[in-house]
Amino acid sequence: MSINIKLEVFEGPFELLFHLIEKDKIDIYDIPIAKITAQYINYIKMMQSLDIDLASEFLVMAATLLEIKSKMLLPKTSKEDEVQEEDPREDLVKKLLEYKAYKDISAILKQKLMENEKALCKDSSLADEIIDSFALPDRLSIEILMDKFKELMNKKQSHKDLENNRIYRDNITVEDKMVEVLKALSLEKTVYFDDLIMECINKLEAIITFLAILELIKQRRIYVEQTNNFDKIIVRRR
Repeated sequence: MSINIKLEVFEGPFELLFHLIEKDKIDIYDIPIAKITAQYINYIKMMQSLDIDLASEFLVMAATLLEIKSKMLLPKTSKEDEVQEEDPREDLVKKLLEYKAYKDISAILKQKLMENEKALCKDSSLADEIIDSFALPDRLSIEILMDKFKELMNKKQSHKDLENNRIYRDNITVEDKMVEVLKALSLEKTVYFDDLIMECINKLEAIITFLAILELIKQRRIYVEQTNNFDKIIVRRR
C-alpha cells in the first residue's frame, strides 16, 4: 500500500522557521533552540527523502541553528559570564522579527487590496489607514521606508490631475510589479524608491508596487539603503 505525503512548501528558511514557531506558539524572544532545531532538521530530512530540491539557504539555516544550539550548550564558567555573555539567539530573533514585519504588512496590504480595490483609488485616507494599522518593530531602515511611502502617497494625491492623461491596467498584480522592479534593476544598477512609487498611475498601483518591493526584500532579491538622512532611498538588486 502506497502512502501519499503532503508536505507544505515554504519559500525560504525564515518562512519555515516562523511556521514552526507559530505552530507551537513559541515566544519568539525565548526560542527553545534544541526543540526548534530538531523540528527544522526533521523537515529538511523529510524533503530530502522525497527527492525535493532544497535551496542552499535552507541548509545554511540548519547549520546556523546547530551552531546556536552548540553555543547554548557550552557551560557557563560563572554567574558574571552568564550576565555579560550575549545570547546566541539574539541575531536570529532580530531577523525573525524583521521577517514577521514584512509578513504582517504584506497580509494587511493584501487584505486591504481585496476589500477596497475600487475605493482605494478614490479614498485619500485609506493608504494612511493601511500603514497606521500596523506597528513596526524598532528598525530604522523600515521606519524610513514606511515614512517615505506615506509622504509619496500624499504627493500623489496632490498630483491626481495627472492620472487622467495616462493609461492604467486595472488587473495588475503584485507578481507583475515584482517582475517590473527586477527588470528596472537589470537596466540600471540602482533605482530610486521615489521614482518607483511616483511613476505609478494612482494610489492602487502605488500600493501594489510597495507590496512588490516588500516581497522582493523579504525574498532577499533586492535591498534598500539611504546614505545620509534626507537622501533619496536607493533600491538595489542583491
